[in-house]
Amino acid sequence: MRGIEIQFPGVKALDKVDFTLEAGEVHALLGENGAGKSTLIKCLTGVNHMDAGVIRLEGREIRPASPQQAIAEGISTVFQEINLCPNLTVAENIFVGRQPMRRGQINWKEIERRAAELMARFRLDIDVTRPLSYYSTAVQQMVSIARAVDIKARILILDEPTSSLDDNEVQLLFEVMRDLKASGMGIIFITHFLDQVFAVSDRMTILRNGRLVGTFGVEEITKLELVTHMIGKDMDVIFNLKRAEVKEDAPYTLTATNIGAPGKIDDISITLKEGELMGFAGLLGSGRTETAELLFGAERISKGSIQVKGETVNFRNPLDAIEKHLAFCPEDRKRDGIIADLSVRENIMLAVQARRGFLHPMSRQEQNELADKYIQALGIATPDAEKKTGELSGGNQQKVIVARWMATTPDVLILDEPTRGIDVGAKAEIQRLMLSMCGEGVSILFISSELDEIIRCSNRIVVMRDRKKVAEIDGGTCTQQTILGIIAEGAGGEAV
Repeated sequence: MRGIEIQFPGVKALDKVDFTLEAGEVHALLGENGAGKSTLIKCLTGVNHMDAGVIRLEGREIRPASPQQAIAEGISTVFQEINLCPNLTVAENIFVGRQPMRRGQINWKEIERRAAELMARFRLDIDVTRPLSYYSTAVQQMVSIARAVDIKARILILDEPTSSLDDNEVQLLFEVMRDLKASGMGIIFITHFLDQVFAVSDRMTILRNGRLVGTFGVEEITKLELVTHMIGKDMDVIFNLKRAEVKEDAPYTLTATNIGAPGKIDDISITLKEGELMGFAGLLGSGRTETAELLFGAERISKGSIQVKGETVNFRNPLDAIEKHLAFCPEDRKRDGIIADLSVRENIMLAVQARRGFLHPMSRQEQNELADKYIQALGIATPDAEKKTGELSGGNQQKVIVARWMATTPDVLILDEPTRGIDVGAKAEIQRLMLSMCGEGVSILFISSELDEIIRCSNRIVVMRDRKKVAEIDGGTCTQQTILGIIAEGAGGEAV
């Protein structure tokens, strides 16, 4: 790709960007949200039509006008949000739209045989006749990749493929990527997990503000230099954060005593003080999200009790929790967070309006002031507050959801993976904003799969394992090794 340019209303998304992918390499495409990564990929896959530039595939100029034309050229994409059909079987998902036929009928035996062979290639021994929804997110991600590969791709684009995977699943994906690379496939790897870039990539290309910063071999650049190139600032400056100070006599904002629900969690107790940030650590499926949903009324507790500022509450639904000044930023922004067809302004004002009641509508001026305040505070990359939220990058969509709940000025803010899929600079901004809110007396429950940011921000850390609380430790003195040891052994007790 040479001299790629694309202009959107009010912003130049790409400005003379060059990118080269070789056969048999994993090439990481990096940059902050809004840097131009997605736009460059959409040019390559026929979603966006470039204003200037040339794309050559094996020396031949191509200009895909649609994703179908890109697929016909051997360019396949696997997106962060899995875009398969959960009600169809694994085999049907792999071959939908291109089923092998026999005597005018779909050859189901052939579909299932080939699907099983493909899954075995990806080191998965699963029943391909089961619905896709039966399997974990990791397996669904592998099915999505298997479909892309089976389309006879020469170029495979992986957009944040590891954001919902645990460490073992990430390693399995990396093994598959190395196998595909060895077969001569070129892989474009888009991720915000910088350790993974160095673990699996051969080269990396860095974009910033729609411009090319440079292309480097992984051995030519350090992680610190990479972050500095991406952000334009030194990493020490970015993460110069000070943990929230909690007064010893600070009142308890939220108390949960022996709460539980069948199939969710069992016998969880926590206390959260005014102005305190409590981190929740644990593997995927450990019960962190389930605990958050019970506290917010998204799921009803079957035992135990919850108190907010000393008052026992019985949340029947999230609206009850919102009325008690609780807020919850969910993990799955597509399913539970944004309304894609509404503007940034409309998405941000939703929770405030819900608490006020629809008999007391916010004026347009109030909405504009609220949206502008949080667009600036969180650095949401949008030309204006009226842009459809679904047209923003994934990281900026996440910021819109965080803004929605911050705008309610809650007493308790529950953030479930608020920095997932967000670049390094945006992570630091959200962490800085969290700590600023703690300084104003807001209590925050912070769930993250990244232990370094849990440790960096938390006053106390609850460690979850097998849907139980196995430890509670001091965030100021613990290390990643301490937390990993507790998760592995399920030990630790109540060492505050």
